[in-house]
Amino acid sequence: MTINPIYRPKGAAFEYCELALNLYNSCNYGCEYCWSRAMAKRVGNPWTGDVKPRDGIVEATKRQLDRGKIQGKLIWLCATCDPYPAAPVDTTVTREIIKLIKDNGNHVQILTKGGLAATRDFDLLDSQDWFGISYAGYDDIEMAPKSEPGAASVFERLEALETAYHSGIKTWISCEPVLDAEDIYEIIRLGTCVDLFRIGKLNYQKSDINWHAFGRKVEELCKQWRRSYYIKHDLRKAMEE
Repeated sequence: MTINPIYRPKGAAFEYCELALNLYNSCNYGCEYCWSRAMAKRVGNPWTGDVKPRDGIVEATKRQLDRGKIQGKLIWLCATCDPYPAAPVDTTVTREIIKLIKDNGNHVQILTKGGLAATRDFDLLDSQDWFGISYAGYDDIEMAPKSEPGAASVFERLEALETAYHSGIKTWISCEPVLDAEDIYEIIRLGTCVDLFRIGKLNYQKSDINWHAFGRKVEELCKQWRRSYYIKHDLRKAMEE
């Protein structure tokens, strides 16, 4: 167990949040584009469907927060895993960690593909917390995305997002990686319950998307529909090429 599990992300991950906390040893959603799985394999760490809380994560987080040096911060759950892995994983740890973060004067930025499972913890969140879903763009959202076989359906994720929005929680969508450009355009047009779009591209894999044109188009649409947005550095670079 890391002595200080709350850490400052590096590289592209830092574009999401100043601080992050990873609760589980892996993920069981099986996303074909998963960066975390690829990195774990590279360094020889197991990445299986046997998802468990990291050893001693609650105690280590409590010790770190009890020092009082982390106050008034937004902490991202999670950078390398999902805070709401699919059943039958017990996600009690997620709720315990949220309580610890909030009780110590901080806030959470949740990012999940877990759908309605996350609504269990909305009673702990307030207007300074963020609830977000991953949305890569899908050619048929009525079907469970083949690229994310274990994740909640797209409709369920959007329902959870809308519930958060009407509960007074800030909402966001992470459009990264992007698999279907046209569907990203559509979610920007329809995103009335979204406080922020973070938009990137597909990295480390081949894509037929013209990233220069895509980036220009999403920025144009965000401005047209008055959506708050953030273009990630890799996509911004492609837009300027």
